[in-house]
Amino acid sequence: MSEFVLVPGAWLGAWAWEDVVPVLRAAGHGAHPVTLSGLAEKKGMPAGQRTHVQDIVGEVERGDLREVVLVGHSYSGIPVGQAAGRIGDRLAHVVFVDANVPVDGEAFAGPAEAAEISAHGGFWPPWPPGEFEGQGLTDEQIKRIVRDSTPHPGASLTEPAVLTRPLAELPATYVKCLLDGDDPGATVAELLTGERWRLVTMNTGHWPMFSRPHELARILLDAAAPGGTDTVAG
Repeated sequence: MSEFVLVPGAWLGAWAWEDVVPVLRAAGHGAHPVTLSGLAEKKGMPAGQRTHVQDIVGEVERGDLREVVLVGHSYSGIPVGQAAGRIGDRLAHVVFVDANVPVDGEAFAGPAEAAEISAHGGFWPPWPPGEFEGQGLTDEQIKRIVRDSTPHPGASLTEPAVLTRPLAELPATYVKCLLDGDDPGATVAELLTGERWRLVTMNTGHWPMFSRPHELARILLDAAAPGGTDTVAG
């Protein structure tokens, strides 16, 4: 049995995984959606990048979880990639869902994001509805994401990543959502040339836990199983 620790991207909470969790549990696995500090029901809690890494490590350690599959969507690929190096032999696999990956000494936020965070009192404001168009989402899904999103604590985006284990050593799957473009970025492209990383594609947008939750769940189950499918197009 695998234990899936599911971490949503910027602005979102554990609620983002509610259509994925039942599929994983029905297959006999544990599923643990995480809300990072400062977001959703944890709004108001101070949070930086190291806080978010500890949120993930703490979820694993509190539950004494083994055979852990860490799943990071979008921004959360950065703390997930760091947490993967901190949980030792508890780790079975990492799945980056259309995600950023940590680069040692670098932060998520570039100059544009840093300026926006500064202009909004230290928080990165959620995107308006128009930014979610063309991503395979229904109007109702877009409304729900916008309604339930939380301004993202800026310190988590501006603090640099600290890697304790090279990403190339991690057993990892990268899920590229093609409606958001087919280029995973130079860092990920290089990692995919290694023996421990593989690529999976989805014909949907950047938020597949909403637009294609069952397909995403199947990909996660494949990632947890030895010899899973290398490429999926749905």
